[in-house]
Amino acid sequence: MIKKIFLPVFVLFSLATFAQQATSSPYSFYGIGDVRFKGTVENRLMGSVAVFSDSIHINLQNPASYSGLKLSTFTIGAGYNQTNLESYEGTDKAQRTTVDYMAIGMPLFKKATVALGLLPYSSVGYRVSTGDYADQILRYNGEGGLNRVFVGYGYEINKNLSLGVDVLYNFGSIETTNTQYLRTLEVQNGAMEVNRSEMSGLSFRLGAMYQRKWGKRNLSASVSVTPQSNLRSNNTRTVSSVQFALEGTTPVILDSFDPITNKNTVKLPTQVTIGLGYGQAKKWMLGTELLLKQSSSFGNRFSDLNQASFENGFQYSVGGYYVPNYSAFSGYFKRVTYRAGFRYEKTGLVIRQESIKDYAVTGGFGFPLGGLFSNINLGVEYGRRGTAKANLVEENYTNVIMSFSFNDKWFVRSKFD
Repeated sequence: MIKKIFLPVFVLFSLATFAQQATSSPYSFYGIGDVRFKGTVENRLMGSVAVFSDSIHINLQNPASYSGLKLSTFTIGAGYNQTNLESYEGTDKAQRTTVDYMAIGMPLFKKATVALGLLPYSSVGYRVSTGDYADQILRYNGEGGLNRVFVGYGYEINKNLSLGVDVLYNFGSIETTNTQYLRTLEVQNGAMEVNRSEMSGLSFRLGAMYQRKWGKRNLSASVSVTPQSNLRSNNTRTVSSVQFALEGTTPVILDSFDPITNKNTVKLPTQVTIGLGYGQAKKWMLGTELLLKQSSSFGNRFSDLNQASFENGFQYSVGGYYVPNYSAFSGYFKRVTYRAGFRYEKTGLVIRQESIKDYAVTGGFGFPLGGLFSNINLGVEYGRRGTAKANLVEENYTNVIMSFSFNDKWFVRSKFD
């Protein structure tokens, strides 16, 4: 069944990935946008904790976990986001429906597994305006983002230790538009500046996972390292005079200056994640993780954007799961997985001397489909990012997230011709 649906779903997902505007945050103007991916739905529902190895779910945060897969697994995740934005100037609301990732893991032989997939890594999407009837009208729009294609390999060194590596190709484009009108008798037209960046580059992620019995329980430890990598950014800036147009309509370009082009390098910062977990496999587990990122080396796409700076950031997560009876023959809800967690992040972005922080509580369920293996995961993430201080924006968001995980045996030689 997986093989029959894989190709058409992959094509549809690829189209959706490039077409969707997956954020409504004004903070996505800076850097490479709003870094969206915080793990698969199963991990996000545990506060993005990914210290647990799983035999039927792909863990996309640590490639060492791939070796734990016992069946070929196809997964796809999606979400619905509703955000309330508050500032001293007023309030607003925004909604988005997105496809978040798609991946497949294939055990090749007893101790090795290959994984590959596609996911949107960051997104730019905002629309800010002073309104159509002010003396000076300012409009700021942005769209685009960065996507990732990856191939990973996980290998089980022994029953306790696994190692893995991901190779990721990052690519995408970001376009931001700034328009200004002076509504006077002498001046009716305006000026529009369009900045476009085409980015691409390779990055790598290394991972290790260690598990052993501690009494009657299991102890888990994990580490993953993503070394600093560079994105090549080809930038184009175009300045034009435009005829006044109401918000939501396209301005008529009256005249344009010659585009200004340049090339620069945008650094993706080094990230190190360390995690610990404890519990009983297939029954309950509790884990915690700390992610450290050297985001002070980050920068904006254009050097003259001086309203923001970057500092080193971190993310702390805690969460876990509980299954009443994983192998129960009767009583469907005994086989349901219950997940919950908490995540706190210092993003590394600093605007007007204010560090932008993000925190969320999460919870949800994993519902078996058919037998014991394929499942649907559903849950909610409530969070807050930013602050209304210093004339900034506070974002209160609700994410309803869902994933499907389909499992089957592949590459099994038939006993009969």
